[in-house]
Formats: sequence, C-alpha cells, structure tokens
Amino acid sequence: MFTNVCFCLGLKMVQVAEGCPKHSVLICVLFISGKSKEAEIKRINKELANIRSKFKGDKALDGYSKKKYVCKLLFIFLLGHDIDFGHMEAVNLLSSNRYTEKQIGYLFISVLVNSNSELIRLINNAIKNDLASRNPTFMGLALHCIANVGSREMAEAFAGEIPKILVAGDTMDSVKQSAALCLLRLYRTSPDLVPMGDWTSRVVHLLNDQHLGVVTAATSLITTLAQKNPEEFKTSVSLAVSRLSRIVTSASTDLQDYTYYFVPAPWLSVKLLRLLQCYPPPEDPAVRGRLTECLETILNKAQEPPKSKKVQHSNAKNAVLFEAISLIIHHDSEPNLLVRACNQLGQFLQHRETNLRYLALESMCTLASSEFSHEAVKTHIETVINALKTERDVSVRQRAVDLLYAMCDRSNAQQIVAEMLNYLETADYSIREEIVLKVAILAEKYAVDYTWYVDTILNLIRIAGDYVSEEVWYRVIQIVINRDDVQGYAAKTVFEALQAPACHENLVKVGGYILGEFGNLIAGDPRSSPLIQFNLLHSKFHLCSVPTRALLLSTYIKFVNLFPEIKTTIQDVLRSDSQLKNADVELQQRAVEYLRLSTIASTDILATVLEEMPPFPERESSILAKLKKKKGPGTVTDLEEIKKERSSDMNGSAEPASVNASAVSTPSPSADLLGLGAAPVTNSAPPPSSSGSLLVDVFSDSASAVAPLAPGSDDNFARFVCKNNGVLFENQLLQIGLKSEFRQNLGRMFIFYGNKTSTQFLNFTPTVICSDDLQSSLNLQTKPVDPTVDGGAQVQQVVNIECVSDFMEAPILNIQFRYGGTFQNLSVKLPITLNKFFQPTEMSSQDFFQRWKQLSNPKQEVQNIFKAKHPMDAEITKAKIIGFGSALLEEVDPNPANFVGAGIIHTKTTQIGCLLRLEPNLQAQMYRLTLRTSKEAVSQRLCELLSEQF
Repeated sequence: MFTNVCFCLGLKMVQVAEGCPKHSVLICVLFISGKSKEAEIKRINKELANIRSKFKGDKALDGYSKKKYVCKLLFIFLLGHDIDFGHMEAVNLLSSNRYTEKQIGYLFISVLVNSNSELIRLINNAIKNDLASRNPTFMGLALHCIANVGSREMAEAFAGEIPKILVAGDTMDSVKQSAALCLLRLYRTSPDLVPMGDWTSRVVHLLNDQHLGVVTAATSLITTLAQKNPEEFKTSVSLAVSRLSRIVTSASTDLQDYTYYFVPAPWLSVKLLRLLQCYPPPEDPAVRGRLTECLETILNKAQEPPKSKKVQHSNAKNAVLFEAISLIIHHDSEPNLLVRACNQLGQFLQHRETNLRYLALESMCTLASSEFSHEAVKTHIETVINALKTERDVSVRQRAVDLLYAMCDRSNAQQIVAEMLNYLETADYSIREEIVLKVAILAEKYAVDYTWYVDTILNLIRIAGDYVSEEVWYRVIQIVINRDDVQGYAAKTVFEALQAPACHENLVKVGGYILGEFGNLIAGDPRSSPLIQFNLLHSKFHLCSVPTRALLLSTYIKFVNLFPEIKTTIQDVLRSDSQLKNADVELQQRAVEYLRLSTIASTDILATVLEEMPPFPERESSILAKLKKKKGPGTVTDLEEIKKERSSDMNGSAEPASVNASAVSTPSPSADLLGLGAAPVTNSAPPPSSSGSLLVDVFSDSASAVAPLAPGSDDNFARFVCKNNGVLFENQLLQIGLKSEFRQNLGRMFIFYGNKTSTQFLNFTPTVICSDDLQSSLNLQTKPVDPTVDGGAQVQQVVNIECVSDFMEAPILNIQFRYGGTFQNLSVKLPITLNKFFQPTEMSSQDFFQRWKQLSNPKQEVQNIFKAKHPMDAEITKAKIIGFGSALLEEVDPNPANFVGAGIIHTKTTQIGCLLRLEPNLQAQMYRLTLRTSKEAVSQRLCELLSEQF
C-alpha cells in the first residue's frame, strides 16, 4: 500500500509501496527536472513508451522487472494519466510466490481493473488459489482485493467461500478480520448473493473471540446482517452485552493495544451499542440487569474528571456516551436511566464545543417524547431558549427550535410559542418556513382560549407572511367558522390588523374571508361600519395578486347580502371598466356574474345564495403533513405520535371530538386531529358545502389526509399473493373481505365492507389510490358505495381491473368514515399483483428445458436462496405454486423433490413467458428459487412475491 505521497513546490517526493524497488522511485526524480506541465507530460510519455517496449520485447521479464514497471504504471495513473496496457502483466504477478510482487499485482488490479474486464476470470482464479493456499499473508491480500473491487462478479464467485474462511477454526485472527470486513462489503453491494446458512450462528460467537480486532470486524458485520435478518442473529444480544460489560468495567491498562487516550476500545464499544439498538430490551432479567449496569457505568464515567486534556480523549469518551444514550432512548424502558441521560445532556447544552451542544439538543429532542423523561427535559427550557437567542451556528439554533417544539405541552405552550415568534423576526431564512409551521401546529394543538390562537396566527402572518403557506391560513379560517365563540373576536382583530399601512397578502386573504362571513358582528361599531370595512378591503385590492382579488370580489358580493346599505357602492366598483374589462378572465367573469346577481336577484334569493358558510367537516389538518414532508420521514411525526399516546388529555384544536379518536381503538395511530404521519391526497372528496357558498373554492385543495398502512397490512397482503378470496383486514370496527377473479389481462375484485358495531358509519368513503407509475400500468374502475353503513350491515364495492403493462407496486385502499362522531382513517394494500395475470401453460420436459436454455441471458434470470419460514410440506408447496398462477409441471425435473412451473403473464401490450424452478433442501431447511422470464423486472418481482410464500 502507498504509505505516503507528498508533493511540494520545490520538491516532489514520493514514498512508494513498501517493498518496491529503489529503481521505481526514479520516476519521481524524473519529474523534478520538469520545468512545466508540458515537459512533465513529455517525460511521462517517454517513460510509457519505454515500459511498453519492455512488455512487448522478445526477452522475457523476470518478476522483479515486471513489478518495477507495473509499479511505475500505477504511479503514473495516480498522477492522473490514462493507462491502457500492463493489465496482463499485473495479473501475472498474482501467481508469484514473492509477497512484494503479489502485493503490487493486487494493488494494480484494485485500482485499475474494471469489474467488466475480460481478465476478471483470470483474476478470480488467482484469488481462489491464494484463498486455498492457507498462507495468511496471501489470503489477506486476496480478501483485500475482493473488498476493494466489490463487484457483483466478485460476490458471485466468493460470497459462498468467505463465510467458510471466517468461521473456520484454523483461520488466523488477521485473516478473520479481513474476511469479516470483506463479507460486509459484498453484503452491502450484493445482499442477494450472500447466502444465509449454518455460518450465521457460528459468526455470532466471534463476539467472544479473544482478539478484539476480530470482535470489532465481526460486530460491524453482524450489525448490518441483523438489520435485515434480526431473527437470525438475536442470540448476539447476550454476547454483545457480555463483551460490552467486560470493556466498560476494565481499566485502560487492561486493553493496552485497544485503548485510545485512556478510553478502552471506544470503537468496539460504539459498535456493540449500535448492535443492541437493532433489538428490543433483553427479555432475560440477568442480561437486562447486566446491560443496565453497563449503561450506568458509562454515565458514571462521564461525570468523572478527564484523564487527559487532549481533544482525542474527550471525543472518544463522548462517542461512547452518546451511543449509550441512543440505546437508552431506543429501549425507553428504564425511567432512571432516561432521567440521568437527560441530566447529562443538559450539562452539554452550555458546553463550549459547538458539536456537543448540537448533539445534546438533537438527543434531547428524542428524549422529550418519552413519558419518563419529558418532565426532566422541560427543566432545561430556559437554557434552550437562551441557545435560540445567542447561538451563532444556525444548525444549532434549528435543533433548539426542534427541541422547543418537542418539549411543548399545555403547561408551557404559550411561553414557547411566544419565544418562537420573537425569534422568527431575526431567524435565518433557511428555517423560517419550518418555524412558521411549528408555531401554527403548537398554537392549534394547545389552544385553550381560541382568541389567543387567532392572535398568534395573525401575528405569525405579520412577522413572516412570505413563509406562511396556504395550509396555515386555510386552517385558521376553518377553525373560526367552526367556533361561534371566536367569530366576533376574529372579525374585530383582523379588521384592526388590516388598518396597518402595509399588510401582507395572506392577511388580506384572511381578512377578506372572515369579514365577508362575520363582518356584520362588528358593523354596530361606528369605527367598523360596513362602508369602512369595504373601503378598508378595497384599498388593498390593487396591491394584490389575481387569486386574492378574486377572493375579495367574492367578499364584496357577500357584503351586498350582509349590508344592503352599501349595495350601490359595491355595484359601482363591479361596474367599473377595471373589472368588467379586466384582462384576467377569472376576474372579469366574477365581476360580470356578481354584478348581474346583485341587480336581478331578490333579497330572499340573495340571502339564500350568499348565506353564511356552514361549519366545515371535522378534518385532519394538513399542516403537520407539510412539516413532515419538509423534515423527512421518521422525525416530527414519530415524536408527536409518542407524545399523543403519552398524554391523552392534551388539547386538540377546533374539533375537540377528534381528540377522542385516540380513545377509540382505531386501525391507525395517525387518525387524530393533526393528521399525524399522513400526507396530503388529491383524490379525496372535497368537503360538502351549501350550493350558495361562493367562497368555498378557497378550500378546494384542502382535503383529508391518507393514513399510513394499518398494522399487519403487509402480512395480510402477502397471504393474498397465492389466493383470491378471504379477509384482508379486520379490527373491532370494520371487516374488509375480498373475492377476486382474473382472466388474461382483465380482472374483477369484489370488496366487502362489514360494520361490526351497532352504530352507523357516516360519510363512508373508500378510495383506491395508485401512484403515477402505477396509473400508467394498471387501469382501475371503481363503483361508488353507499356513504352510510348501518350497524351490523355489509356493503359491496366492485373494482374492474385491466393490466396494461407489467408493474411493481400495489394500489392502496384508503377508507375514511365517521363513527360515533370520531373521524376514522385507515389504509391497506390492495392485493393486485403481477402474478394475478398469469395463465398456466402445460409443457413437456423437453419443451421446458429447451425454453429454459433460451432464457439463459443473466438479465432474464433471478435467483433467491432463502431460509424456510414455514414447514416444508410438499403438498402445501404444490398448492401455493398453483395458487401463484403457473402450471405445476409433474415429472419434468430430474430431481423429483424439485418443483417446476410455467405460465404466461398477460398484459394489454405484451405477453411475457415465465418459467420457475423451486429446489427445497430439507436438511438445511432452505429453498433455492429460480425465475426466468424475457424481462428482468418481471423476473425480479415474481421472485420477490413467491419467495415470501415459503
């Protein structure tokens, strides 16, 4: 390996690979004399020509010369010049028995050889020879090369061999380290090619190895494997706890080779703590107690005075501490540890190191969601507010905002919202929109007095109007309309706010809407008479955009109904050329129609057409969904859901009944007022409104959110891959049953919705949702169902299906309804999968294998080797293959224990032939499934679907 490369202006000094010949350093000397870049390139080209002539000469080169010239080529390549020869000479070096020659060969291959090279087979043979040599030095070089290249071809060739080397009893420690890290690299690049087998149980025991280097490498490997296959590696928990206990209780002198600045084995400690985060708290009381002791010891050591003033000591110590706190938060089961972790993080909030302050705020955000540590987090509110005001780093200020949001509850909501509003005036532009959304959510969620809520939102618009999204001002209007006790106050407050010389357009929208509905509640005051209200709004008209002007025109026609005394003034405005001849079609049409309506309609008709907006249906707010979309999954939503479960008495928003949604056992934890974890959907039904509500178009984009998939949805979906009838979903309220039939590329599905309660379901709305990609591949026609489902009754919905082209995803069935005044919202996967359009095809043995050979292109075949999840019963296996849609071909495979099938996938645009072969291994309790079709994506999808059945 290159140990040092140093370039200076006056001197270019290069130390090449250890063991390289002195002569190879000559090339560095040659560059010293180069007066310019052109001179250097000229000298390099001359050297390349010399090397090329040596390789092509009649005289055979010895190993030393080959090594020398290959090393020169490698160095020239690292300088940025293309190398198009010398590859075969480097491959030849691999067969040498000299370490230095073999090392240079492997180094050249790792850097310059492409995974698609024609030499890859020769390279693989050389690697196999070195792996079989049992020479630890040569084995190490070979494993390093495999890991460095890491191609799929390498994985196919060696993924089955490396686990054997890893768990072999006679393998040296250094080779085990290399084998573990090499296998980790292959698993990350090609996880489907690394077979799970007997070695998985043996590799876990490497955690007990005496060599800590082996343990460190094995822990990295096991952690990655456990994330995908937790059941296979659950025995690692007790071993990891045991090893962690030995590390944290040892003195720094006990592990001298692995002690870093007085911290024993910090990297291994962090890796073990991360491994434990793949699992819930240990069930064994002894293991759990030992783990608790480890975590307490780590927290105690954090309180001890530092043993060194060097930054490396504190970094290593804090790395272990923060990973331990992450594990404590992950388990969320030890109140004492959670509170101690919170107190420890509180000490870091005022630390002089910026990174520590950032990490402390980030960890406390998660701690705030725990019922055990929430109160402890709240004690640091003043420190967090101070950080918000004084912190220089914007990323730390953003984490402070996140923590204030996470620690907010009814007791401190007004203080936190006020501080956020104060900070908003000077906040960095990159985080203003996020702060606006959080203030809007907190103000709504914890509003006891809704006058405070109205004041807060109007203040929010005043301070940061450009960052107030439509969802925010939509929501304040919904709440004002739904609450009679706040309507007069809202009208008065918004009227006063509009009197400012400069108003943000969002404030004009809110003011126009609220005064159009409730301006009559303040018209008795001479200071807010009808004419003054109209003149105030119209003074803003010319400064607004077209959509806002359209809303104001709707407000004017509402004023005609509310205040007949200013009807003439409004008609004059509508009659003006600037309205009737407006270049914008929407404004012109509104002005003409409103003028005509006010002229010919009687008072009674006007009162009917322009009556007050009815209350909006209790709905889920889309503000939190917007915040989640901005922050990314797994952040705000997860915290809020936990907080909601922790505090059932928290105030909701405009519709208190919605808060009770969590009291009724619903299929999804997200069915609450703020639409937790939900995302906006455009094909939901719009809210009902009276025929005369001319302002309802403002809310045309505000719809109920689609809930995340109900628990168990994926398992139920998998059961329908090989069958067409059964119960898709069931909870204490609702049962969903399916009956399907498919023929060629067409299908029909009958969905039965059963009300299991004695109470009616109202506004029952099932919707089938397809992604954009799926819509182009699958045509679905659904027939509407009765919006009312009586107690104990069942309704049926028919879905007609046409498969246009092959597809990978499945549609989502979203059901929304009201039960006992509570809004219910759940989603499940609809089991419409590609194999449903299978038509079985009978074939003879000769025809089958002839077609099998025709589909021999690597892209046409997908193979999966997997552990059996269910008892390996031959009759059940046959039934599943037939249920999958293909024909089960008897007496075709030479091995009678194997199963083979054939069929054709029918779509509107094409037909795709498919052959499958399932090979069970009863002794190992494993299967090998091979799918061959004319299309790679189809092979992959069918293999995924069928593998889950066994």
